[in-house]
Amino acid sequence: MRLMQHKREAYWFYRYLSVFYDKLVNPLFWTARMREKALDIGYWDDDEELSVIDVGSGTGFTTEGIVKRVPSTNVTCVDQSPHQMNHAKAKHELAGCTFQLGDAENLPFDDDSFDRYVSAGSIEYWPDPQRGLNEAYRVVKPGGWALMIGPLEPVNPISRFAANTWMLFPPEEDYFRYMERAGFDRIDYTYVSPHWQKNDRYGIAIVGRKPLPGKSPNHYEAVAEERQLVAVDNEGVTLGRGLMLAGRVILGSAAGFIFIPMALIASVTAPMRGIDKEPEPLNSHQKVALATVGVVAAVLIVNRLTRRR
Repeated sequence: MRLMQHKREAYWFYRYLSVFYDKLVNPLFWTARMREKALDIGYWDDDEELSVIDVGSGTGFTTEGIVKRVPSTNVTCVDQSPHQMNHAKAKHELAGCTFQLGDAENLPFDDDSFDRYVSAGSIEYWPDPQRGLNEAYRVVKPGGWALMIGPLEPVNPISRFAANTWMLFPPEEDYFRYMERAGFDRIDYTYVSPHWQKNDRYGIAIVGRKPLPGKSPNHYEAVAEERQLVAVDNEGVTLGRGLMLAGRVILGSAAGFIFIPMALIASVTAPMRGIDKEPEPLNSHQKVALATVGVVAAVLIVNRLTRRR
């Protein structure tokens, strides 16, 4: 299983990432333009009446798009990270939302509770994606829709190795299989990508309708049983598990942070690489990060040249 495809590892990863998630991560990998395109396929008719659950809501970036379509008082945000959720609670656009600590694979709600289910950028951390989609089916009302948004496995072999070492990047066919096995029908989809990506199949938004009430017809043995993190304390964590946790968080965080300078460089070099998509302007935090990358690179080059003399 990938370094960050664990609940505890993801919990600690986001404890620190939440500080600059909206400043560096979303503006590069999950932009407002991508969010709006993905949400557009979510069937927002009768918007004033719809109840929505946003699973893996994080800092509330996707939720900000949802509340443009339905009243914030109709939206329930679920995330296992209190640190991410605190940032979401501070956003005035989300003041009317309900916030609930919870686990995507063990949602703390009754069957047939919501008209719409949305999850964006969360499946990467699920130990058992099929179980998560089964839960999506369970909590949606019959006739309601579930929208799953996530990354696709990179085409480039090096990028694919790095991505799959870090977290789950499902192949496209896996998304369809998860939805179909969970019981959804009338499945539709669209692709999303940031402007610096030449490949339009960077991520996918896939939506399906729940035809019948109750639980998912997909009954199976979970492949990665983990207790709900928000209900777990540190009691019973062995030394070995603690060391493994620390190692995974350190390695996984390092792997994850590498993607930020790579994306920044890709963003500013997109026109030179023949990508003619409308660029997303860099914010001040991204400019500082890019300048830092430039300084580090310059120091390394000078150091290398000095050694050769």
